[in-house]
Amino acid sequence: MSIPLLSYFPSSRNHRVSGYEILSDEQPKIYTTEYLQSSLEMDALIKAAYRQIFHEQQMLDSNRQICLESQLRTGQITTRDFIRGLAISDPFRRLNYESNNNYRFVQICIQRLLGREVYNEGEKLAWSIVLASKGLHRFIDDLVDSEEYMSNFGYNTVPYQRRRILQGRSLGELPFARIARYGEDYRDKLPLTLTKKQVEPLNLQTFLRSSDRDVVLLLLASTLALIVLFSLLTAYGYFPKFGGY
Repeated sequence: MSIPLLSYFPSSRNHRVSGYEILSDEQPKIYTTEYLQSSLEMDALIKAAYRQIFHEQQMLDSNRQICLESQLRTGQITTRDFIRGLAISDPFRRLNYESNNNYRFVQICIQRLLGREVYNEGEKLAWSIVLASKGLHRFIDDLVDSEEYMSNFGYNTVPYQRRRILQGRSLGELPFARIARYGEDYRDKLPLTLTKKQVEPLNLQTFLRSSDRDVVLLLLASTLALIVLFSLLTAYGYFPKFGGY
């Protein structure tokens, strides 16, 4: 028996407030199948769906779901079903679910499927329990079938980040596509890169202090010894001279 979704209290967020702004670059472009006029518009909608679910850094040809695309083009599935299929696909599972803990994955899915940031840690905990008890597919189903998803995007609209506009500010909220995919616990396991303090100019002084200088000197000495040996053997006639017969 699965544990029901725990109750949590939605906090005051920008997307929950009605806005009366003039359209600008901060406003998201809405892609829907309700008013499609040509195949080019369907291509743009499919691309927007991939960008919403996978983001730019994961939009690879190897991650395309050709079967889902064909079903959407022929009207066998709705845009909501297409979004559901992308979220439970093997590439999305591998790139997002397997490389994060449940709390971080819940945050990613709420951002990409519901178009908003998580309200608080209570919401993370509630949905993490659903993910752990029901599994990935049922977790995605609960999000896509939720009243919040249906009231904002319905069957035909690609999810988008809702109301990035912030009153009194020239720039809105940070786009979710620019937020790191990995959580801190997974990021700390990645190989460390050189910092500015660790990078030194390449010259004779730094080379002589380098821990690899003994290996390099040994290779140079071995190469020089081989050249001398080859020259001696050639001089004594063991090898023909260059250009001779």
